[in-house]
Amino acid sequence: MQLTQQSRLTRKIFDKFSVTQIRKHGEYEWQDPKSEDEVVNITYVLKDGIRQQVRGKIGDNILYLAHRYKIPLEGACEASLACSTCHVYVDPKYLDKLAEPKEEEEDMLDLAPFLKNNSRLGCQIILKKELEKMEITLPQATRNFYIDGHVPEPH
Repeated sequence: MQLTQQSRLTRKIFDKFSVTQIRKHGEYEWQDPKSEDEVVNITYVLKDGIRQQVRGKIGDNILYLAHRYKIPLEGACEASLACSTCHVYVDPKYLDKLAEPKEEEEDMLDLAPFLKNNSRLGCQIILKKELEKMEITLPQATRNFYIDGHVPEPH
């Protein structure tokens, strides 16, 4: 009897953990800053040149922050470094303030069309205070499996 109760409890904890991890992916970026000290203001430059300023916070991921503000940055692999659909151009003044790209990021960037020296994957850029006023520019196109004209929705 006790073993059965323990098994149920273990299963319940495991199920909750597994589902929670999937459901919470990117949820941090949907939370407002707790104080002004956490705020990091950045600007996304869209494909048509429109500049959209957003109020992020320390720890936000550029990809998921874009989803919060309905900026069309796809992220088909949900930040698992398996695609290049969140390819962005980083203002060159801020490149040295970012963490060095992992080998996996560089491999995925090799697949991105319109690659430049300041190309990065948005899913790998985490906001910190030193990135205040950074501009992120979206490329004219990304490589994905959708047909022309399809507008992907964040997962």
